[in-house]
Amino acid sequence: MPKFIPIFPLKLAVFPLQTLNLHVFEPRYRQLMNECFETGKTFAIPPVLGDRLNGYATEMRLTEISKTYESGEMDVRTKGFKVLKVLEVIQEVPDKLYSAAIVEEESFMPLDAIELNPQLYELIMKLHKFLGTDFDPYKKFENPLSYDLITYCALSLTDQCHLLEILSERQRQLTLIQHLIKIIPTIEDSMQLREKIKMNGHFRNEIPPDKFNFNR
Repeated sequence: MPKFIPIFPLKLAVFPLQTLNLHVFEPRYRQLMNECFETGKTFAIPPVLGDRLNGYATEMRLTEISKTYESGEMDVRTKGFKVLKVLEVIQEVPDKLYSAAIVEEESFMPLDAIELNPQLYELIMKLHKFLGTDFDPYKKFENPLSYDLITYCALSLTDQCHLLEILSERQRQLTLIQHLIKIIPTIEDSMQLREKIKMNGHFRNEIPPDKFNFNR
């Protein structure tokens, strides 16, 4: 059933279960955060691609106002919990500085995968090995699933927006697998190129081939 909800558009995507810490400085969103704190109401973050508002958003809860500055600016902690489909944007809301939207809650879909696909785990570990990080899904999360891992998969905002539309856990994991299979070779090539550039001017330990052919 459609409902009215304030919106906080940002050039990023947030997913259910994810936390997002924000420094809020614009008066319209300071007003929104204060209302959320006082009434417990929720708001939505729809990603902005270029100058276009995405058709899907994540419903957010304010969990804490960590700090309020003398200027009225504030540091807040929020958490996503539900995917919404944006039906209509209301640019001007009476007596409010912020905009809003008419949204529809995406139909609940039972979890069709309850554990991490082993191939996805291996690809994430390979990616972070190339990136030089020690990230391990099982060390970071007790039972990692797609929403936990999206921000660790080197996705563009466009790709993240696409994942926001996918309700199936299994399909989200398969989409991440396809993405990583596509980008890891590119990252590997760029890392090798970086190493070659570093070797310029250095003494190189290269092993010549035992045999080779020469044809004119």
